[in-house]
Amino acid sequence: MQRHRPDGSRGRHGRPPETQMTSARADFSLELQLELVEKQAAAPDVKDAIAAVVQHMHSGRTRNRRGGRKLIDLLEVARLRASEEPEWHVVRLLQDSIDFASGRLLKGSFEENYRLFQDGARNENSRNYVAKIVGSLSDFTVRTAQEFLAGRPDATAAELLDHLSGLFRDARFLDAPDDRLGRYRIVRGRAETALWLERVLRDRIDVENPAETAARLVVSPAALEVLAKDEDGQASLKAVELKKRSDSLAAIRAVVQDRIATESHLQRVLWNQSWIFGGRFVGVAARRRLVPGDEVDIPLIRADGSLHIVEIKRSMAARPIVKRHRGAWVPTAEVHDAVAQGLNYLVGLDENRQSILDEFGIETRRSSVTVLVGHPAMHPDIPETEINEVFRTLNNHLSRVEVLTYKELVDNAQRALTYPDSDS
Repeated sequence: MQRHRPDGSRGRHGRPPETQMTSARADFSLELQLELVEKQAAAPDVKDAIAAVVQHMHSGRTRNRRGGRKLIDLLEVARLRASEEPEWHVVRLLQDSIDFASGRLLKGSFEENYRLFQDGARNENSRNYVAKIVGSLSDFTVRTAQEFLAGRPDATAAELLDHLSGLFRDARFLDAPDDRLGRYRIVRGRAETALWLERVLRDRIDVENPAETAARLVVSPAALEVLAKDEDGQASLKAVELKKRSDSLAAIRAVVQDRIATESHLQRVLWNQSWIFGGRFVGVAARRRLVPGDEVDIPLIRADGSLHIVEIKRSMAARPIVKRHRGAWVPTAEVHDAVAQGLNYLVGLDENRQSILDEFGIETRRSSVTVLVGHPAMHPDIPETEINEVFRTLNNHLSRVEVLTYKELVDNAQRALTYPDSDS
C-alpha cells in the first residue's frame, strides 16, 4: 500500500519529489541530532523508525557512516510514522534531518540550531566565521563579475549569472596544487565532468557512493591517469568528453541558427572549441593580435606548432552568399570579401614570420585560414547540395584558404561525435 504524506500528496514511489536523489550526507552531527529527536518521540513505532536510521548509518563496510538513497528513505519513513501518531514536533525535527542529509540545510546552521557541540549563548566565533566567509564570497563574486564584464562588455545579465553559477558549481571541486603552496585553484568544467562521471560510475561500476568517487577523481590527476589506463576507465573518460562536446555543439547550433546572432556571439560560442574544426588542432593561441593592425577572430595551433586562423562572418544574419550568374550558382561579394580578408592575414603573417616566431613561438610559414560565412537556410529556394557544391568548387581553386558554411561546420562536428573512432 502506498502511504500519503501529512499534506495528502505523494511523490513517485511514495516519496516526496523534493528528496528524490541518489546520495545523502551522513556524519556525527546527524547522528547526534537523531539521538535528540528520538528522545522527543513518544510512540514506540517512531522511536524504532529513528533507531533504524541510526542502525543504517553504522551498517557500512568502512568506518565512515553510511548515507545514500536508503538513508533518505528511512528518514522519510520515520517522518511518516511520526505524522501517523501524530507527533508533529517530531515531524518538524525529522524534516530538518532530511534537509541536512540532502544538503539543503548548512552544517553550521544545523549544529547551532540543535546546540550539538555547545550550550548557552550562541557561539560568537561561529558568527564571526560566517561573517568572514560571506564577506570573502561577496568580494570574490564582485571581482569575478568585473573581470567577466571587462572581457565581455556586451554580455547580458543572464550570461553573467550563468557564468557565476558555473563558477560556483566548479568551486565545490576546488583543490590545492602542491606546487603553489598557500594558493587554491578552481578549474572550470569540473562540476560538469564530475556529474557525468557519477552517472557513468553508477551504471558501470559497483561503488557505494558514486558522487564522492567522481568528485575525488576530478580533483586528482593521478586518479584520472589510473582511470585512463584502464579499459573501462577509458570508456568512461571518452563518454565524459563526448558528453561535453555534445552539449557544446548544441549551444553552437542554437547560435548558428539564430537570425540575429552577430559575429561576436558566434566567436564567443566557438572560442575554446578547437575540436569542432577537426582533430588536427591542439588548442587556441593566447594572442589574437600577432601583426600590427590585424586582430584575428580565433587563432588555432596545430600539433606541429603552426598557426591556423578562423575568420568568423555572420551566419543567418549574413547577406546572400550565392547568386545566379550566367546559368550557374556562384559565390557573392560577401564570400569573396571574406576570402580576401583571410588572404590579407596570410600576407601579414608571411611578412612578419620571423618576429612572430621569436616573440610568440608561433610558426606562421605554413599558416592557413578557414572562413565561416552564411547558412544554407538563408536561401530556402536553393538546394543545400547546390550551395555546398559552390563552396567546394571555390575551395578547389584556393590553396591556403577554405570556405565553409556554418551548417557544414556543425554537420561535420556532429558526424565526428556520432562516429568518434572513425576517420570519416
